[in-house]
Amino acid sequence: MRALISNKLYEWSLTPYQAFKKNEAWPIGIAGLLQYPKTSLSQQLSSFLLHHNFNLQEKLESDYVFHVLTAAGTSVTEEISIQYYLFDNGPRSVCLPSVIFIGTILCTDHLNLFLSKYSEGKSGRTFYQFDFYTPINQPITPIKDTFLIQQTL
Repeated sequence: MRALISNKLYEWSLTPYQAFKKNEAWPIGIAGLLQYPKTSLSQQLSSFLLHHNFNLQEKLESDYVFHVLTAAGTSVTEEISIQYYLFDNGPRSVCLPSVIFIGTILCTDHLNLFLSKYSEGKSGRTFYQFDFYTPINQPITPIKDTFLIQQTL
């Protein structure tokens, strides 16, 4: 039931969320991402997208990169945990606290996990405004190290 509610809320919020994002859409698709070296952020991103049967949606590219960098999956619990991670990492929007509030109510049994992810995000360097298109050809490990992102989420 909570997955159904979460998915419906996601569908309703997607268009307004994309409309308010200020970044430019990346001039590349999954086929282009696959052209970069195997250890690159690009390859990891394309693997994530293909594994989850996602398309690269305009203006949401960085959201997918957050998943790749933090090794977060796409289950309801993982989606909420990444929002906790990001909450103290910097982004401030109406969506973020809303997702955290609703997600916490829906998944109170995972509160310890969420608080742990909040602490991890707080200890990392701010990366939500970084343009991840620039280093897509770079290895992913140094990118994680730069932002003090722990290897597991």
